Amino acid sequence: MALKQFKAESKRLLDLMINSIYTHKEIFLRELISNASDAIDKLYYQALTDGKTGLNRDDFVIRILPDKEKGTLTITDNGCGMTKEELENNLGTIAKSGSLKFKQEMKDKKDVEVIGQFGVGFYSAFMVSSQVTVQSRAFGSEEAWQWESSGTAGYTVAPCEKSDRGTEILLKLKADSDDEKYSQYLDTYTLKTLVKKYSDYIRYPIKMDVEKSRLKEGTKDQYETYTENETLNSMVPLWRKNKNEITQEQYNQFYKDKFSDYEDPAKTIHMYVEGATTFHALMYIPSRPPFNFYTRDYEKGLQLYSNGVLIMDKCADLLPDYFSFVRGLVDSQDLSLNISRETLQHDRQLKLIAQRLEKKIHSELENMLKNDREAYEKFFKNFGLQLKYGIYQDYGMHKDVLQDLLLFYSSTEKKLVTLKEYIGRMKTDQKYIYYACGDSIARVEKLPQTETVKDHGYEILYMTDPVDEFAVRMLMKYDDKEFKSVSADDLGLETEEEKKEAAQKVEENKDMLGFMKDTLDGKVSNVILSQKLKTHPVCLSTNGAISMEMEKVLNSMPNADKEKVKAQRVLEINANHPIFQKLCDLYQNDKEKLKEYTSLLYTQSLLIEGISIEDPVDFSNKICQLMVE
Repeated sequence: MALKQFKAESKRLLDLMINSIYTHKEIFLRELISNASDAIDKLYYQALTDGKTGLNRDDFVIRILPDKEKGTLTITDNGCGMTKEELENNLGTIAKSGSLKFKQEMKDKKDVEVIGQFGVGFYSAFMVSSQVTVQSRAFGSEEAWQWESSGTAGYTVAPCEKSDRGTEILLKLKADSDDEKYSQYLDTYTLKTLVKKYSDYIRYPIKMDVEKSRLKEGTKDQYETYTENETLNSMVPLWRKNKNEITQEQYNQFYKDKFSDYEDPAKTIHMYVEGATTFHALMYIPSRPPFNFYTRDYEKGLQLYSNGVLIMDKCADLLPDYFSFVRGLVDSQDLSLNISRETLQHDRQLKLIAQRLEKKIHSELENMLKNDREAYEKFFKNFGLQLKYGIYQDYGMHKDVLQDLLLFYSSTEKKLVTLKEYIGRMKTDQKYIYYACGDSIARVEKLPQTETVKDHGYEILYMTDPVDEFAVRMLMKYDDKEFKSVSADDLGLETEEEKKEAAQKVEENKDMLGFMKDTLDGKVSNVILSQKLKTHPVCLSTNGAISMEMEKVLNSMPNADKEKVKAQRVLEINANHPIFQKLCDLYQNDKEKLKEYTSLLYTQSLLIEGISIEDPVDFSNKICQLMVE
């Protein structure tokens, strides 16, 4: 039989197909099953259109037949089949898609959702096969034809015997090598896994004979092997059903099966959007973070389907980083895929889908916050940190989206509150939103810097996550109220009279304060008399953009040892504390002793802030020395 040559451009494309286009060889099964589904679709739509075929949906099936002895894998369908001319056109000319032509002809039909469009998927078979044989009989025809090829050398077309309509593709698998194990595609488990992974939602049953074991009738410990013609795919995607047809138990079970979680999700989001871009989406907010959520190993993204066929397992572009905890999938026929259908063309449709998903997730979180506070607080405990990172990232670009979703512990309410709730309780004379940072609520509660703010009856937000202050700096304001750290050098609480008195006292003691500053040369930028301390003797505040908490966070980062960040520390002394008079006396009578006291007070202020001191032993010895004097 004469060997027909592929056209020169087709030959080059075939070589490219086999060696370059597809990343994973296992994709071939997805492509062949998709082609089989398209062939059935064409006949099924014909049946719906003219009603002359006498066929209904239950008549259609796709079959997979592995033969380990012969080293062959066969995929069959009972769809429309192909004539000799169609075999020549569709398989002899690469990148000519019969499915695309059909799709264009039926573009006004709403329910037409054929998968293929490039006309190259069939040739993925050559990645795993040394020879491909196609036998096809068109619906309504008495003739059957065989197309056969071993790759780029060419192909043959000849009559053959085939008893019923449809197409049968027989793959002669390549021999195993050190690099590739082609025989795995004859393994029952592997085939079931691949169908489940890529083609679970093909709308027609995909069947295969599967060997199983059962207890012999009348025995207690003897088993027999039997063969069952098993349907490998689910067929009807859950996300394409109407919401009122699905119970929460079904949603939960789908989530646990699909994403390997043993807990029910905290929130289910099921949406269908029709318009410029049409898509289905089924998303979940987990009840707990994945074990690797806050590691570099975690990959965000939603599964992406095109007409029920898995295209990408993790499409990162569908989710912003601050919603990376969301798991789920998107199914659309409007996406522009690359020729291998393994990756996306980053186009307008993808951006539109991502925007709609972001808005939907945000609105669902808002509703949870408003209508189920307990559930939201549990969610925030698990994923609130990600929202805060979202505000800090991109120079605060997303703060308007996220700020109303934040929760902070309140000094007065003794629970988590929103910024809106804080603003709603502010006193009429209050200028700022006050906050305090620390490792824990218990530690923040005891900070000396909070005394004056509390005495004024003002609420303080306790911030205990490392990213908190960075996020607040990006927020800058909320409802035109500036954020103010209780550790700031000026809290804006003093009256004009108090400021004058303070200035006078500073002037009177400037020499001593200067002496103490010189004693702590390189450690602090200034020593001042505090306006925020009431009962405590000393505390630290900062000048400039870097606070004490920010210093700790930045210096704890990888590679921070190379270049330590240092805040401009200010030592604040309480002029109304007995220790102040002692300092004044020492300045007049014993400056060497004052140096020791200054060093001790500075070390004390570091410990209050939760900062490690350089020489704990020396500090301990000085305390003991004071105790025996």
